[in-house]
Amino acid sequence: MGDGGTRRRRRSPAEAEREILDSAEQFLRERPLRELTIDEVMAGTGLSRPAFYVYFRDRHDLVLRLLGEIAGELFEMADLWLKGGDLRGSVEGVVSVYAKHGPVLRAMSDAAVDDPEVERAYHDLVQRFIDATAEHIRREQKGGRAEGMTAKRAAAALVWMNERYLSVCLGGGNTSRQIKPREVADTLAQIWTRTLYLQKPQ
Repeated sequence: MGDGGTRRRRRSPAEAEREILDSAEQFLRERPLRELTIDEVMAGTGLSRPAFYVYFRDRHDLVLRLLGEIAGELFEMADLWLKGGDLRGSVEGVVSVYAKHGPVLRAMSDAAVDDPEVERAYHDLVQRFIDATAEHIRREQKGGRAEGMTAKRAAAALVWMNERYLSVCLGGGNTSRQIKPREVADTLAQIWTRTLYLQKPQ
């Protein structure tokens, strides 16, 4: 017997979790995080509301999981420089992640002003980039490849510059600038190269 067309398609746990995360990301591309509710997220899926709690504890767990996924993509790109030395490729990779997820990252950055949990997670993410960048600058300095400077301060300045510039250029919203990702990558790569290597080819 049918159920009037309301039968839900069976999904694997991985598919169901992915559908919920994708729905949350789509919501944050269009509306601020403060308006995100479980009902809104699940309305964008073919799943029942109780299914949400099979995969996530609450709204914050969902948001932090989504942030963690995007952070993983960012670090994968950053590692091209942090582990292999390809600065230009790393910058292009990070820009490509922002081109894909920029509105979501901007929504989380904006929400950090009023939401302590999101603020802590977002700033922890940025700090991880700062710490990894500072450590790599020190290695470059020891190898005679980078200019002498306070690695920790330089890393903080460069990473926060990236975060703001990428958010403005690729984060959507009324203040975003219509700049092509390639142009964003060109600008950031030049700044990082000139700051750290005085335009030595990398």
